[in-house]
Amino acid sequence: MKLKSNLAKLDKLLLITSLLLFVLGLVIVFSSSTVAAVLAYKESSYFFVVRQAGVEIGMFIIAVLFIINIPTKDYNIISKAIPWIMLGLLIAVRLFGVETNGAKSWIPIGGYNFQASEFCKTLTIIFIATYYGEKKKWPNQWSLIWPLAIPLGCVLLIAREPDLGTAIILFGIIGMMFLSLPIKKGQILRVVIPLGIAAVGIIYMLFQTGNLEKAGIINPQQASRFHFTKPCERYLEKTGYQVCNGYIAINNGGLYGLGLGNSKQKNLYLPEAYTDFIFPIIVEEFGLIGSGILFFGYMLLLFSILTIARHASNLRNSLLAYGTFAYILIHLMVNLLGVTGLFIMTGVPLPFMSYGGSFVMNLIILLALTQRVAIENKMAKLKKA
Repeated sequence: MKLKSNLAKLDKLLLITSLLLFVLGLVIVFSSSTVAAVLAYKESSYFFVVRQAGVEIGMFIIAVLFIINIPTKDYNIISKAIPWIMLGLLIAVRLFGVETNGAKSWIPIGGYNFQASEFCKTLTIIFIATYYGEKKKWPNQWSLIWPLAIPLGCVLLIAREPDLGTAIILFGIIGMMFLSLPIKKGQILRVVIPLGIAAVGIIYMLFQTGNLEKAGIINPQQASRFHFTKPCERYLEKTGYQVCNGYIAINNGGLYGLGLGNSKQKNLYLPEAYTDFIFPIIVEEFGLIGSGILFFGYMLLLFSILTIARHASNLRNSLLAYGTFAYILIHLMVNLLGVTGLFIMTGVPLPFMSYGGSFVMNLIILLALTQRVAIENKMAKLKKA
């Protein structure tokens, strides 16, 4: 009865939009991965889509049976342990992780490689929501920021893997959730101004790649990612080659696209087109009109999450939904800016569309948590009636 009642209280707009995006994502993953599966991996053309569908179906069952039925207040029980769990995951990566595409970010378990840093994003959202959700006031600015010490430390550890894209996204999630706290303007400015100055200094240092590379702080592969302008003039470089082939795919698509399955760039011209560079394949096959419809779907999804956050019955629930909003929005921005050559290429997946087990798991977990917030919103409304 409890499960049936909770299912009836799900936010319909979020549910329908999520399901449509997941189904479209499976179609895109299949279309973009068939050639690579057969020629590069010597597997069936269905290899990647079957693995992706298995993860999505498995996580959907977990979400329905468990996550949407757990009251959000119960996460307070484990909130104090979350920062240490995050550190434990990142230490495990350093000790037992495998290197993929120049980054040691993955832990092999049962035939799958799990990205520990991806789970750190979800854990950070839960930690910030539960910690700040229980606080009524903060005596000074230091009491506001000290709980973020370990999550911010994890940002640095992730950047050193090196996984700059995940580090940027985790830092962005922390920042957006912090700025959403109901704090007096004067108090938050005393925190934001020094942190902002520090962030600008760190960004400036990162872009001094020559000096950082000489000092051994970043490796040559990391340094190459900061050279993202004029990609087609750097066609022989990895970053130039990928982005330039992405441009070719987008140009091929035009207004209406070449049609589903007719991408030319997926024929091993664009490396791993089914992962972070899947957006150019979408434009090539569906055109600007099709990609515009996809953007409309994203906007509907983000609007539904933001609406749930604004109507949350308490600060903890509001922060959980805002964290999910930040998670999806920042992934969208970093991926699209990267594949279009407007930002450093970071290997960040496009939500719902890109192949990737760890990312899909955490996306479904966060969407289920947001649905739980929607359920509790409706429960609180019924109590008031």
